[in-house]
Amino acid sequence: MSANSLPEGAAVWHSLEVDKALDLLDSNADSGLTPQEIQQRLQKYGPNELEETAGRSAWAILLDQFKNIMLLMLIGVALISGFIDLMALRGGTLKPGEVPFKDTIAILAIVILNGILGYVQESRAEKALAALKKMTSPLVRVIRDARLLEIAAKELVPGDVMLLEAGMQIAADGRLIEQSNLQIRESALTGEAHAVNKQATLKLPEETDLGDRINSVFQGTEVVQGRGKVLVTNTGMTTELGKIATMLQSVESEPTPLQQRMTQLGNVLVTGSLILVAIVVVGGVIKDQGFKNIQELLEISLSMAVAVVPEGLPAVITVTLALGTQRMVRQNALIRKLPAVETLGSVTTICSDKTGTLTQNKMVVQSVYTNDKTFRVTGEGYAPIGDFQLDGQKISLEASPEISALSVACAVCNDSVLQKEQGEWAILGDPTEGALVTLAGKAGIEKDQWNSKLPRVAEFPFSSERKRMSVISQVEGVATGEASSRGVDPAIADFLQSEPYLMFTKGSPELTLARCTQIHLGNDTATVTEAQRQKILAENDLMASKGLRVLGFAYKPLTEIPPEGSDEASEQGLVWLGLVGMLDAPRPEVRAAVQECRAAGIRPVMITGDHQLTARAIATDLGIAQEGDRVLTGQELQRMTDQELEQNVDLVSIYARVSPEHKLRIVQALQRRGRFVAMTGDGVNDAPALKQADIGIAMGITGTDVSKEASDMVLLDDNFATIVTATKEGRVVYTNIRRFIKYILGSNIGEVLTIAAAPLIGLGGVPLTPLQILWMNLVTDGLPALALAVEPPEPDVMQRPPFSPRESIFARGLGSYMIRIGIIFAIITIALMWWAYQHTHAPEYQGNRDTWKTMVFTTLCIAQMGHAIAIRSNNRLTIEMNPFSNIFVLAAVVVTTILQLMLVYVPPLRDFFGTHYLTLEELGVCIGFSALMFVWIEAEKIFLRIMGKKAV
Repeated sequence: MSANSLPEGAAVWHSLEVDKALDLLDSNADSGLTPQEIQQRLQKYGPNELEETAGRSAWAILLDQFKNIMLLMLIGVALISGFIDLMALRGGTLKPGEVPFKDTIAILAIVILNGILGYVQESRAEKALAALKKMTSPLVRVIRDARLLEIAAKELVPGDVMLLEAGMQIAADGRLIEQSNLQIRESALTGEAHAVNKQATLKLPEETDLGDRINSVFQGTEVVQGRGKVLVTNTGMTTELGKIATMLQSVESEPTPLQQRMTQLGNVLVTGSLILVAIVVVGGVIKDQGFKNIQELLEISLSMAVAVVPEGLPAVITVTLALGTQRMVRQNALIRKLPAVETLGSVTTICSDKTGTLTQNKMVVQSVYTNDKTFRVTGEGYAPIGDFQLDGQKISLEASPEISALSVACAVCNDSVLQKEQGEWAILGDPTEGALVTLAGKAGIEKDQWNSKLPRVAEFPFSSERKRMSVISQVEGVATGEASSRGVDPAIADFLQSEPYLMFTKGSPELTLARCTQIHLGNDTATVTEAQRQKILAENDLMASKGLRVLGFAYKPLTEIPPEGSDEASEQGLVWLGLVGMLDAPRPEVRAAVQECRAAGIRPVMITGDHQLTARAIATDLGIAQEGDRVLTGQELQRMTDQELEQNVDLVSIYARVSPEHKLRIVQALQRRGRFVAMTGDGVNDAPALKQADIGIAMGITGTDVSKEASDMVLLDDNFATIVTATKEGRVVYTNIRRFIKYILGSNIGEVLTIAAAPLIGLGGVPLTPLQILWMNLVTDGLPALALAVEPPEPDVMQRPPFSPRESIFARGLGSYMIRIGIIFAIITIALMWWAYQHTHAPEYQGNRDTWKTMVFTTLCIAQMGHAIAIRSNNRLTIEMNPFSNIFVLAAVVVTTILQLMLVYVPPLRDFFGTHYLTLEELGVCIGFSALMFVWIEAEKIFLRIMGKKAV
């Protein structure tokens, strides 16, 4: 078969016999490929590497920041302002002491600052693919042309014969040819922590899930023990890891709700501003019957354009989100992308992995069946502290010696070590065996002591074919010739007569029980009956149906150490001890977190690679699903069309045995249904779904670098409850963003209307220069807005459904509030402006005729201080609130007022900002008019309270 006729990326290698697979790839298990075949296949398939598609360059990201409609308008304003100043400079019409181009420089500085802020947020390079590439092995051992060679992994081709041994990282996907006790850790790919026992001789159905393909190996996974020979079937982008890379690069990032709302806000503000500018210019031309005052009209238009753009808003939002990230990191949630802080507040569905997030990632024994009794075991994690309960009542171990006997088997037939590190109990070794050591500890059986009482002298190691392991121990005191009653612990005294050795066996309950001829009952042994066998198997099925992982235990006294390889003969005539059922137990705090989710209108969904019985048991226990709820498996999902999945996705809360593309499809189906999805994950397989989700949440402890780089947020404690806490913080941040947008834009509308009114009511000149407006938008609005951003949360923030992520920024009355307050702002300021103009143009007035402009400037700034104090609460009056509950607002008001007065009374600042000295009488009038703003907002609250309505 030539290279050109090889099968294209067949996904069914696991369903073929080894010989058939070798035949299809025209390879030989003993000699491998020839140099000519290798060269042909390298040309056909290319190197065994993950390929990266070109992304946006840093320059493209930077230029994109200046496509924002508000920044484009400011750039236009700066250019026109600079042109006017240039004409004035050439014509010699600049006022004495006036600095040319200061407005242009100030506006362009703001534009550049906002562009840089946006660039810093967006330019964090996606390093998920780089992390993925690190998972590929650099060197690999192969058989080529009947010789054993070590080559670079990128030179592998389909048809190569690859050799595996413990500690190696697998460099390509392949079909096992042969194996010896081969265990591979596939958690990065499948999400499941247990090492998988591989079997080369099996032929599996085509639809077998990725995690169940025990006759195949996959790129990026790790050999834990044993050795194997593999036929390489897929390389590069056709491997399972390559498919993940393809999915990762095909996922396009959608703008967050906040980004969409800010775009909408910019469009509305700029459109409204241009309409007002057109009205003012056309009205002015008609009034003057020509273009004789066109420069003045242009200056008014420029001031209006600057006034309408909230220049400080991007900075305030960025700081608000940054403060949110600091608060979240104290709650163990690390935010990688700033907009994700607010986005969390919009989440409607949380899709969570099971292992380690909803559960403790610690196997804990829940149930023990021995001597015809089922005992419940209490306790958390690996701490050897807990009780044995029968029918809900705690029992003493003296009254149930069969528990101690079974616990000895758990401790001795075990390779794990239980130890205490920095006050925490931890396991060295397999989590399943760790659970058994912990169980023994709860029964008072300490593994270290029993290793001395029953030192291991031989063993039959676990293998996937036998599905069990046995340990042969020497009975101290018997083997030394002492009397059988001396030196033998009472827990095992009934196991022996005069035999010097004991063999303990554990493994698959069905297979272990089949090798038993007797059963241990209390202090006696008896021949096991068929009825007892059926009862034990029924109990095994009952435990398995609850999602427990069940092991069977037995023992056998021996007169001599059995020879190596005699496991088949030695593991006969065993004495049955009992069943042990264990579970990766749920985190105790998750139940409350799930309840809080539901109260907040958020639906939790479990998506796991584990078996459906285990998934159902955990989900039901935590309240994610109810008894009888449907579990959708990976195989069922595979057969569904996208439309069928979309119809079912709101009805299913448990997905089991799913693969990477399934997770991605689930997220996409939910999004098409209008759901706003947070997705958790820790493995490489989760990366595409994490990137697709509205909020991708990676695990900080167990998570791979790939999943972290693809995520928006990292859980430092891998805890589902932390997601709920972060969601609450996201809601608080969004509420505060709405609060200061109301504050900023209400005043901006007032500024625009005031500037537009000046020429229309016959006042000469522009009341506010672009530089003064920039001062108001950045300092007078900016500092109190930052203070409002740290308002504490409302008590009911997690007692209501999430607001729609697609709602307008002006929704729920915010738009009407801004317009209403802006009009009131304008009426107050226009009234002051009319009075001030008449006052400063009276014949007896001694000051500068343009002082009325400074009075307008000062009134607008100080009125905003009253607005900031009043807007802290939508419903409560200011006198009803603790003024020190947000000390930052008081500080911002005091500091901003002092800075504003410095612009009026400090000569250098007065000259630069073009203001004029105000007398105490004039300042008092400004403060009086400004106070009306505060009075109006408080009066609105009283009116709404009387009418029984809730303010926005």
